[in-house]
Amino acid sequence: MALVEFDVTDAVATITLNRPPGNALNAELIVAIDGAIGDAESDAVRAVLITGHPHFAFGADITGFQAAFDTGAHDRQSAGLAAVVARLEALPKPTIAAVHGVALGGGLELAMGADLRFFSDDARVGQPEILLGLIPGAGGTQRLPRIVGYQRAKEMCLSGRHVRAEEALAIGLADRVVASDELLTVAAEAAREFAMGPTTAYAAVKRAIGGGWDLSQSEGLALEAEQFGEAFATDDARAGVAAFLAKESPEFVGR
Repeated sequence: MALVEFDVTDAVATITLNRPPGNALNAELIVAIDGAIGDAESDAVRAVLITGHPHFAFGADITGFQAAFDTGAHDRQSAGLAAVVARLEALPKPTIAAVHGVALGGGLELAMGADLRFFSDDARVGQPEILLGLIPGAGGTQRLPRIVGYQRAKEMCLSGRHVRAEEALAIGLADRVVASDELLTVAAEAAREFAMGPTTAYAAVKRAIGGGWDLSQSEGLALEAEQFGEAFATDDARAGVAAFLAKESPEFVGR
């Protein structure tokens, strides 16, 4: 049984975690996710959907922690997951995490690597590492404040509490909340719409926002101007402008 299922349909790569019952993140699953993200780097893929069912991911596989106290393997595993989340975040194409059920700890950290997060209405997420005397180790203390704000993130990481879907939507952690039986359909349709869009311009948006986050405003504006120039030089920009002037719908080719 493959730990991760990978499928490409209509230029959308669907990455499905498949380690029952809850996709607990052990070293093998992390390697498999990394491989799937690598496959999604193909030019044939123009949008990515990552999901797991009935749960997105419980978080780290705690059963391996006892031995890790003596071996130091926790460093390798947390670094491995952090690198996978960063690789997902860096994909130059739109990414959506469809979060069913539970996404805790590393599971939420993985979902935060996606551009957008669609939650099922029964989803529960959080950073509960503090309840084990630990802290997030794959970006939770850094990405969560950038998504929900400094104080909210601090409270979530200090309490370790579970956040339900409606609260996640209210604080910006979820972009949409959908009935559980409709989540994959809705997320896949959104991914297909992205796959028909101007892929290079999407990548430019991601570089401008992500790269400009920690820059001064003047530096960020310079980065934006650079990315605008790259987008302006694409076939898709020509097609988009021509379609607008002709009052037609553009047909983007992704370059």
